[in-house]
Amino acid sequence: MIKRLRFKFVIINMSIVTIMLCIIFVLIFQFTKANLEEESINMMQNIASRPFRLGIPNEISDDVRLPYFIIQLGLQRELVAINGGYYDLSDHEFFDALIDVAFRSHKTFGVIEEYNLRYYRVNTPLNSRIVFVDITSERATLDNLLKTCLFIGALSFMIFLGISIQLSKWAVKPVETAWDQQRRFVADASHELKTPLTVIMTNAELAQCPEYDDTNKQKFISSILTMARQMRGLIEQMLELAKADNTDYKEISTIVDFSLLVSDALLPFEPVFFERGLTLTSQIEENIKVRGIEDQLCRVLDVLLDNAHKYSKDGGKVWIRLKRSGKGRTLLEVANEGEVITPQEAKNIFKRFYRGDQARSRTGSFGLGLSIAQEIVQRHRGKIWVESGDGINRFYVELPNL
Repeated sequence: MIKRLRFKFVIINMSIVTIMLCIIFVLIFQFTKANLEEESINMMQNIASRPFRLGIPNEISDDVRLPYFIIQLGLQRELVAINGGYYDLSDHEFFDALIDVAFRSHKTFGVIEEYNLRYYRVNTPLNSRIVFVDITSERATLDNLLKTCLFIGALSFMIFLGISIQLSKWAVKPVETAWDQQRRFVADASHELKTPLTVIMTNAELAQCPEYDDTNKQKFISSILTMARQMRGLIEQMLELAKADNTDYKEISTIVDFSLLVSDALLPFEPVFFERGLTLTSQIEENIKVRGIEDQLCRVLDVLLDNAHKYSKDGGKVWIRLKRSGKGRTLLEVANEGEVITPQEAKNIFKRFYRGDQARSRTGSFGLGLSIAQEIVQRHRGKIWVESGDGINRFYVELPNL
């Protein structure tokens, strides 16, 4: 699918580029052609408008750029005079043929293709004059321009093709990433659901066996209930993650007192930390407000606090700090004493279903909590990251404040 998408991107892009190049080169060619014709015609008109200077051979005004000659005719179209220094003026049969072609057309201007000549005919009550201009150089200029346009067009096409291929990789990268994440998410979710389903089916089959007494059957039913609750927890987290993906932040965001929200989020965790012998220290700067969705921001706090509770060493310390950080930014820090998170784990810890060590498996974690927190923070135009050192793991959330 990704290859087809990239191929379509390149085809559409190159079609647009080809059409644009063709339009540009056609316009350049047509404007150049019209310009040359206009200059040639203006030159012929200027020459034809000076009948008293026809006798001065080879005198060329500033606007003359092409070889030319003038034929002057009498009342009966008889040849009276020929002026011009670029042609053999003794070939009267040639000039008779030109005169015949010029008068055969009803148009004042025209081109004699056979001789590469453009003519301009002026009729007066006493005589007629025909100015002929050699357009060989004009056509050679247009031919060279055409060849140049074709060469530049082919070269531009190849350059744009290479650029389009590279752009297709860049443009499709988010789609490819999302596609890979979706496939990995489905595979991981299937794996996570497969284990409790297997346990449920096995225990259900054992519970139906007549060989086991009521005590054993009760154990099997209890195991089924435990696995069912575990599956429900996984499904709820998956639905929560999907909800975070699809929530329209702009439509339902409000002004949230983040200081108060953090203080309230700590209350239900205080007895939990106390039960494990953990020391909780909080430093919350007052009156920090952010724009966001209150229940989603509360979910981020729950994830980080639950994470600190699960992975703190026994009798360790937990720190919660909230403060303003720079202009228009708010920094939340949730830190705990625990096993050091390696740099490799720090890169992957926010990925869906990632569990870097056996501790996560023992706590029943599905590896979705931090993914949910990251999705929510990013939708609030913030960022979340982890730092680890000296036996302390620190999770940071930075959000824009009001």
